[in-house]
Amino acid sequence: MHKHRKTLNKIAIFAPAKTSIKIYYMKAGIVGLPNVGKSTLFNCLSNAKAQSANFPFCTIEPNVGVVNVPDPRLEKLESLVNPERVIPATVEIVDIAGLVKGASKGEGLGNQFLGNIRETDAILHVLRCFEDENIVHVDGSIDPIRDKETIDMELQLKDLETVDKKLEKVKRAAKTGNKEAQKEEAALLKAKAGLEAGNSLRAIDFTEAEHEEFIKPLQFITDKPVMYVCNVDEGAAVSGNEYVERVKESVKGEGAEVLVLAVGTEADITELDDYEERQMFLQDIGLDEPGSAKMIRGAYKLLNLQTYFTAGVKEVRAWTIPIGSTAPQAAGVIHTDFEKGFIRAEVISYSDFEAYGSEAKVKEAGKMRVEGKEYIVKDGDVMHFRFNV
Repeated sequence: MHKHRKTLNKIAIFAPAKTSIKIYYMKAGIVGLPNVGKSTLFNCLSNAKAQSANFPFCTIEPNVGVVNVPDPRLEKLESLVNPERVIPATVEIVDIAGLVKGASKGEGLGNQFLGNIRETDAILHVLRCFEDENIVHVDGSIDPIRDKETIDMELQLKDLETVDKKLEKVKRAAKTGNKEAQKEEAALLKAKAGLEAGNSLRAIDFTEAEHEEFIKPLQFITDKPVMYVCNVDEGAAVSGNEYVERVKESVKGEGAEVLVLAVGTEADITELDDYEERQMFLQDIGLDEPGSAKMIRGAYKLLNLQTYFTAGVKEVRAWTIPIGSTAPQAAGVIHTDFEKGFIRAEVISYSDFEAYGSEAKVKEAGKMRVEGKEYIVKDGDVMHFRFNV
């Protein structure tokens, strides 16, 4: 599928074997108090037989796994193109051991856990929203709002420590009249006041410039996007319960996602060997797919990511790019040479590819577009790149 015209190349499928492929990894960390269902959720994801053929998982370390992002469009492209292999987009999931009160001061393995969270791009915060007298709650009763506040406080205290250290340096420069340092000091003081008032940084109203220049580079834990995973019993898997409603009300100001997931039930489904049996189990409780699949897609969106595809007989592949990426930046995810020598992109929207059934028929219908360096890639675009080496 490589077309040579002097030094002009068209990449339709994959980077040649001798080139290095640049993989865009996203990492989401599962956090929560002990006994809320974190490890059950992680183990549930790690059991590949629980998912469809296109949703496997592999474990890198005991607490790190890579999960494919479920995407029906990839399956459709596979059926249309019939390639030799299919490679989906992935999210790295980290099971961060249960935080406890005092973690910010090093209680338990606090510093190590907080370091692990700092390395992630997004947080999946599991909250216990179910009653079960056989599973002891670390604080003696079920109260997801209290649990959320316990974790939030530890993360906020750690961020406050980071703010104070940075402020020491910035204040000295600000006193000399350095205008940039004065702006940074104002942003950090706003962060400090918010954290001391018990707010996470993602809920504080920074200007875009303040956030980009002074907050984002410091990788604050409470500035990371968060999804609250409400772990419920089977009866609440579809519509949630009173605990879930309280969580939704509590996080309104954070711009956070809330997902309802019956983790124990999902774990039961993973024990079934037969795919049809698993689908019947899901239908019995009113679900059309595993909640864990929704969670993975949610994490992908949470990280402000989208997918474009390359499609050919050798390979159909989903590539991960930040929303707002240009065509050259998208090409660069395959290989840096493609971005440096980018000439143009041949683009087919996914809906057109699906409607016409093949690249040839799309071309016949005049639906393939040629786009330049300024083109902003749309989710689901099927792309070929031309570039100079």
